[in-house]
Amino acid sequence: MKIGIDPGNSGAIAFLNSKGECLGVVDMPTMTLNGKKQQVNAVELARIIERWRNLSNEPLVAFLEAVSAMPGQGVSSMFNFGMGYGIVQGVLATQRIPFILVRPQQWKKRAGLIGAEKDKARTLAQQMYPSVDLSRKKDIGRADSILIARFGESTKQWITQEGEPFND
Repeated sequence: MKIGIDPGNSGAIAFLNSKGECLGVVDMPTMTLNGKKQQVNAVELARIIERWRNLSNEPLVAFLEAVSAMPGQGVSSMFNFGMGYGIVQGVLATQRIPFILVRPQQWKKRAGLIGAEKDKARTLAQQMYPSVDLSRKKDIGRADSILIARFGESTKQWITQEGEPFND
């Protein structure tokens, strides 16, 4: 089973079987810190992945969007975002799920989304997987995670955690 992960607080986790069918997609679990800030909830993320692992006999591999700092973001926001990214990697590692980092430009190029507005990913994912509910504007994270998993499912060359090419 391929797992596609958009690691932000508004991201999601998608699960595709070996036939490329989307079995499900779940919003990234978060929790509130200090009464206001949202952070990825590691315990709930591990539970979600474990539930899906138990539903499939297929080996798991995750495709995690390789994110980096964005211009114009505040220091505190970027620190929080980086923490969430690290939490996702830590959960995958403790669950012993191999993961491949996928640059946004890679999966977006494959999907024909370079230069497109953000919502185009949601439209494309809806067309490809009409049984998946992506009706909310905020489902862009869900759409991205599906397209990341689909990229991983369809490519033979990935980037490892160390940033090196990996050929299947």
